[in-house]
Amino acid sequence: MKINKDGVKFESNVDAVMYSMTELSRAALRDTAKFLRKRMVEKLRNLQGMRKSKRPYSSTQYWVRKRETDLQIGFKHNTWYGAFQELGDRGQPKRDILRGTVMENLDEIQRIQAQYLSALNQEKPDIPSEEEYLSPQGEE
Repeated sequence: MKINKDGVKFESNVDAVMYSMTELSRAALRDTAKFLRKRMVEKLRNLQGMRKSKRPYSSTQYWVRKRETDLQIGFKHNTWYGAFQELGDRGQPKRDILRGTVMENLDEIQRIQAQYLSALNQEKPDIPSEEEYLSPQGEE
């Protein structure tokens, strides 16, 4: 936005900066989600009977919400008893796959987030496009 007042030109870049901040935050969340999902699938594949199964890939999912600019990661609803295996139940022992994966990789998550948020200091940061992150079911 440009404003001329008494021969002085004011130029506001607030909209561009807000857009850059939002998109860099979303890109950081997407990379974090991809990393966590990959680690979760590795743990799920080590469970008995899951070595050659495609179930670990199809049962985990992440959502990076645009309006709220937040991340949700977890097991799909009623998929392979994901919640029961995470928290434990009468028929399932507590496996703590999601929470354990996050707690084990806190340093890597912070590094991924810092990599994107440090780009806010640049004059014109390179914002990855959303198409780079769209992937079919399966490995990422």
